[in-house]
Amino acid sequence: MIIRLAPKRHSGFNYMLRLFLAGFAILCACLTANAQEGGLQPILQNHQEIIAKSSRKTIKPAIDAIATSGLPQAQAMLETWAAKNMWMRKTDGQFFAAEKAEGRSYILTDFDTGESVGAYEKSNLKQLKPNSGVRAMIATALVQFQLSDPDRAKRLAALQSIQRDPEGALLEPLRASIDGEPDADLKVQKHRLERLLTIGYDEDSAARVAAIEEMTDDLGVDVRAALNPLVVTKRQAAVEQPVDLNVAKMLIPGSTALSRDDAYDLLVANNLATPRVTSNDIRNALAGNINGGRVGGVPVAQLDNAAARTRAYAALAEAGTVPALITQADIDAALDPHVFFETYAEPSPEVTTAAQQALERIELKVGLNQTLDLTLDAISLASIYFLAAIGLAITFGVMGVINMAHGEFIMMGAYTGYVVQQFIPDHTLSIIIAVPMAFAVTFAMGVAMERLVIRWLYARPLETLLATFGISIALQQLAKNIFGTQARPLTAPGWLDGAWVLNDVVSISYIRIAIFVLALIFLLLFLNITNRTRLGLEMRAVTQNPRMAGSMGINPGRVNMLTFGLGSGIAGIAGVAIGLFAKVTSDLGNDYIVQSFMTVVVGGVGNIWGALAGAGMIGFLQKGIEWMNPSNTLAAQTYMIIFIIIFIQFRPRGIIALKGRAAGD
Repeated sequence: MIIRLAPKRHSGFNYMLRLFLAGFAILCACLTANAQEGGLQPILQNHQEIIAKSSRKTIKPAIDAIATSGLPQAQAMLETWAAKNMWMRKTDGQFFAAEKAEGRSYILTDFDTGESVGAYEKSNLKQLKPNSGVRAMIATALVQFQLSDPDRAKRLAALQSIQRDPEGALLEPLRASIDGEPDADLKVQKHRLERLLTIGYDEDSAARVAAIEEMTDDLGVDVRAALNPLVVTKRQAAVEQPVDLNVAKMLIPGSTALSRDDAYDLLVANNLATPRVTSNDIRNALAGNINGGRVGGVPVAQLDNAAARTRAYAALAEAGTVPALITQADIDAALDPHVFFETYAEPSPEVTTAAQQALERIELKVGLNQTLDLTLDAISLASIYFLAAIGLAITFGVMGVINMAHGEFIMMGAYTGYVVQQFIPDHTLSIIIAVPMAFAVTFAMGVAMERLVIRWLYARPLETLLATFGISIALQQLAKNIFGTQARPLTAPGWLDGAWVLNDVVSISYIRIAIFVLALIFLLLFLNITNRTRLGLEMRAVTQNPRMAGSMGINPGRVNMLTFGLGSGIAGIAGVAIGLFAKVTSDLGNDYIVQSFMTVVVGGVGNIWGALAGAGMIGFLQKGIEWMNPSNTLAAQTYMIIFIIIFIQFRPRGIIALKGRAAGD
């Protein structure tokens, strides 16, 4: 028996083994067949009609199916489609990438295999040209692939795409790409963007609150843009207070937050009350119920005022012809059984509380930073006015000359910088050369003006004013004849491009910083000249008492000539600095001559510290008025001039007054 049974068992085992192997072979064949039938082409065929149409309204299912397929060739296919290089073969409706061959034929390449399937005439193909809307949707779908692309430019483009069009579906791909990001800057950007998407789209309230708290110190506009939708409220009305809504606050009809009329309108909007009859409704009802020249017993000829129309309508309503008018009693009866409240669009109370607290802190910090930004702008403007007025302060203080042509020396300095740049294309070198060149040109012009005109008019302020005003007009016309009326460019060096950005609120251009540094240099330079040089000693002596200075061997005429030339030369350097950000035209000086005189008069004539104080006062005053009235710059300047006139009435000698000829002693 044993000998007979053993072969039978062995035979049964072999049978089961053969059956298992046959099943396994069938399964492998099925998997192989499925693998051969898989790929992008079946997905494309399932959505052939909408892909061929390429309409923004209908294309989303096809793009989503391709993007979520998990196939490695999906990225290349979407990029080919966006580049308008995907073609459909008309004979079978299959899609390929195409490359132009000879004549009107194209070589088609299969998306799945990457192999060529032959050349086809253009007449047998249809090129798919997605519009800008479809391309934008494709770009959004490509983001999840591009976030981990080896090309840094593509990863950066993916981040920018998410910033333009954020979606909750992109949060997980973005998170997955952060740890493997090799570029430190992009990694920081990815983390920041992930925090913003977490605030808006994460399903976990605790994670959103943590992200909000982490971004509280960030003053970026995008942070506020992410937080603001979380605290948006909507007014609602109901029979009883809801328990499943995130209520912001309860409203009482008749309070400052909600009038009774607005509360009733809210009931009407929620279909909880009868709409009120409007004046148009009354007119239409009366027009439709005219009977024998009367409406509700009121002659039509008398319906020329609201009271008569209301009386006629009330008669129709009493007869049941039209709906009755809503009275104050009806409004009170409708309001009493209802509650009114504001709800957040965000359902999570924890998230809205955190967002509200974060926005309050950010608003406080934004206000402080705006104050800092306004202060920097005022300092920058003050440095420009100081640089433009410093020469005028010296000549006016020492010589008592009202030089109306001072603005034209600023203009000449700017044009000198422009001419130098025509011969020296290197902008850095040209500016270095233009500064002393502008000083030399305007110094020479100032000396010539003083020798030929000014020295004959000392102690005759009216004639001096008229003479310098005439010289001002002549210099403007001369500039127009030489350079024309169009603005000329005075280009700043490349290292002065851009701005120093502290955050999204505070920034100041490098050119303004350079002008501030230049003004500081000239302040120190003039303090050194005034206090440590013979010329400075003679200038102070002539300022205090010109007759006594002359008796001590000082030549007042020579001092006046050098002082006028020095002040004019400084104006030329100021022109080079101002020309770096302002338009260089023949009228450039007109924009600064008034402010220069105000700076000198307010600060105190003949004193470098007075010019500094006057420039600071005018700069801060102008920026403050512009901040309070930003829509009307002309009105701001008018208010500033009025304030200065009032200030001079109380302090005619300026902030820092000196004794001497300029003060009228």
